[in-house]
Amino acid sequence: MTTEMISLGADDKQQSQDVAVEAGAGKSAEVRSIESCEDGVVQEVGGKFYSKVSVYLTMLFAGLALVTGNIELFLAVLYPDALTDSMYSRLSNAFLIGMIFGMLFFGVIADSLGRKTGAVATTLILVVGIALSTAASGTTQTGLLWMMVISRGVAGVGAGGEYPVSGAGAAEASDEGNDYRKRRGLIFALISDLSASLGYCFGALVPLLLLLCVHEKVEHYELVWRLSYALGMIPPISIFWFRMRMAVSSAYRKSSMRKQKVPYLLIGKRYWRRLLAACSTWFLYNWISIPFGVFSSTVVSRVNASDSMVKTLGWGVVINAFYIPGPFIGGFLSDKIGRRKTMALGFTLQAILGFVLGGANTKIINIFPLFVVMYGIFLTLGEVGPGSTVALVATEPFPTSIRGQTMGFVAACSKAGAAIGTQVFTAILNSYTDADKGNQVVFLIGSSFAVLGAILAFFLIEDTSTHLDDEDRLWKAYLVENGWEATWGDHESHDPAKVLNDPLTPTS
Repeated sequence: MTTEMISLGADDKQQSQDVAVEAGAGKSAEVRSIESCEDGVVQEVGGKFYSKVSVYLTMLFAGLALVTGNIELFLAVLYPDALTDSMYSRLSNAFLIGMIFGMLFFGVIADSLGRKTGAVATTLILVVGIALSTAASGTTQTGLLWMMVISRGVAGVGAGGEYPVSGAGAAEASDEGNDYRKRRGLIFALISDLSASLGYCFGALVPLLLLLCVHEKVEHYELVWRLSYALGMIPPISIFWFRMRMAVSSAYRKSSMRKQKVPYLLIGKRYWRRLLAACSTWFLYNWISIPFGVFSSTVVSRVNASDSMVKTLGWGVVINAFYIPGPFIGGFLSDKIGRRKTMALGFTLQAILGFVLGGANTKIINIFPLFVVMYGIFLTLGEVGPGSTVALVATEPFPTSIRGQTMGFVAACSKAGAAIGTQVFTAILNSYTDADKGNQVVFLIGSSFAVLGAILAFFLIEDTSTHLDDEDRLWKAYLVENGWEATWGDHESHDPAKVLNDPLTPTS
């Protein structure tokens, strides 16, 4: 979820005075720069006033993820005749197609109309989509499922729109001071990767807990899946107020191309390598990570077969919990050794362990706890490398005026990796009656793609400046050299009143 810090992002002295007057700050800059508010001192860095607490709260709210349960398990029991293979595909594809549309559309909105406009709109659409899914009904079971298809498509648009809005807003919020800039790798890992990792866990944990609450009775399955959906509204609703209090970031205030034509040909000419690097590595990461995460319960059930849905979901939660340490390790390494080396290292280590799991599969699965731990570490290594860095690679190296669109485009390409990987994973598992053989093959194929990811990351990703202003200056000069005229900055948007008088209020 996207947020932008509370800041006075004016370019020049006159703008600084105007905003200060609007905020009711009738004090000198020197006084304002040393005033304390509970936990933090409001500091001045290059004419930008901000609170440390507001920045960290901004990052925290950026990472809230949508939680919806693995409700397909319950739908298969409740509506076996209506939930055909084609209907199941529609339910999955509706959300995916909606996400892709949302990524591309809101990438344009975030750059052209501002991060706040995109943030508020995606939140509203997401809540509406989840609400419609929760209340899905029909005169027949098939009609109910068709309403879910439409509702999931709407929710997908909102969820997909979060990627460009979040990526652009978080990158710019972390550029407001050197203290945040030098920890951007860790911040981004916690925002994008940790929230997704927690989403995997809660995606199975929420229906599991609800299932236990109703004592696993089939007659209460409908209540379980509806509540699983409904609880997914809590994160977006909880941050809506903060998004309404969003202030324009300094980078967008100075370097946006608001409501102007975008030089797509020049973007391709200058940034084709960075786009290729970001798209290919995120594609491969999703090809590996999404299927292995989504089907963790399936793999476990094939290794340790059980008719209990509770046990299947429970083991899925345990395995998905191994995702969580990855963002902390990867974020730390990203700041220490760089994005390129961190991603290549994670891919390489994941490939090595995957080949071990695939090659010695028959022996490892006989020791079930060992298999679970090794499978979990395999997922952790994916988060250490690409999981912690792909969002950064899709936003940080690009200028502010097109950052939302590059993030949206790269994220949309990555979804193809998730879709293809899931289909291949499913086909492989279903093609082998011998569960051991099927598990062995998927690990070997997944590890081969991890090797390819390591190679692409090491040779394609560029180590660029962490100061967003540096790329903005180069981009502006490049456009001038190529005869492209643009008006820079956002001189229209007004920050909420009294934002500067209340620096601890997170804006989102």
